Amino acid sequence: MQNDHDHGVTDVLLAEPRGFCAGVDRAIEIVERALKKFGAPIYVRHEIVHNTYVVNDLKAKGAIFIEELADVPPGATLVFSAHGVSRAVRDEAAARGFSVFDATCPLVTKVHVEVAKLAREGFEFVMIGHKGHPEVEGTMGQLSEGIYLVEDVADVARVQVTRPERLAVVTQTTLSVDDAAEILAAVKRRFPLVREPKQQDICYATQNRQDAVKLMAPGVDVMVVVGSPTSSNSNRLRELAERLGTPAYMVDSADDLQPAWFDGHGRVGLTAGASAPELLVQQVIERLRALGAVSVRTMAGVQETVHFPLPKGLKPVLDAP
Repeated sequence: MQNDHDHGVTDVLLAEPRGFCAGVDRAIEIVERALKKFGAPIYVRHEIVHNTYVVNDLKAKGAIFIEELADVPPGATLVFSAHGVSRAVRDEAAARGFSVFDATCPLVTKVHVEVAKLAREGFEFVMIGHKGHPEVEGTMGQLSEGIYLVEDVADVARVQVTRPERLAVVTQTTLSVDDAAEILAAVKRRFPLVREPKQQDICYATQNRQDAVKLMAPGVDVMVVVGSPTSSNSNRLRELAERLGTPAYMVDSADDLQPAWFDGHGRVGLTAGASAPELLVQQVIERLRALGAVSVRTMAGVQETVHFPLPKGLKPVLDAP
C-alpha cells in the first residue's frame, strides 16, 4: 500500500560517468577559440555536436551552422563537426579555399585512418552503423567504393561484397555495445576471414556510459537521459535502460520532464549523453528536487581522464595563469 508521499520523486541516483566526453569538449573548444581568435562569424559544417543547447549557445556567440559548403562565403573560416566528414567534403572545402579547423573526434579519425590504410592493401569493408548519421557518411565517404553499411543482423545476410577473403569490419563509435557485438558475430559467421579492428571502434565514452546505465537501471524505477533527439549515443542509453526493464525518457532540457513519469516511480536514475552539458543535468536535478527528491547521490563509476589536444593554430600561445 503506497502512502500519498510516495507518488512523486524521492531519490535521484546520478550515473558516473555521464555527459561530455573528450571529443565533445575539444570540438566545442575549437569553435569557441576560433570565434575569439578570428571573430564572428565562424561557419560550422553540421551541428558541432548533437545537442540543442550547445548549438544555440554557439549561435549566440557568432557561429553559423550549415550543411552545404555552397552556403559558406569565400575566404571564411570553417569548422568540421566532431562527427567527421567524407573525402568529398574535405576536397570541396580545400577547393573553395576555406580556412578549415577540423573538430573531428580523434577516435573517429582513427577509424578513417584505418579504412584508408586497409583500402590501400586491397580490403573492402562492412560498416556497422546507422544510415544517414553524419559519422557514418563521413567514414563511408573515406572511400569512393567498396564499403557496405549494415544496420542490423538481417542486413548482414543480404550484404554483397566482392572480396570476402579481403574484408574488414568497422563500426560507428556511438553504437549500442551489445547490438554491435551481435551484428559483428553475424558478420564473422558469414565472412569467417573478416578482419576486425585491433581495438573496437566503439569509443571509451560510449562504452562507459552504457556500462553505468547497466549497473544503475535495475536499481531505479525510472531512468532519465539528458540528450538531444539527434544524439546517437544518448538514444542508445535510453534504449538500454528500457531493454533492462526500466522505463526511460530522453529530455533535451528540464522543461521536458513530465511529473506523471514519476507516479509511483520514486527512485530516479539520471544520466547524460556524451554531447549533453552538465549544466542541463543540474537543471534537471533542480526540477526533480521541486518534484520532491530529497536525496541526490552519485554512483561510483569509472573516472575518465582522456584529453585530446587542440589543432595547431588554435592552441593558446600562453595560457593565462
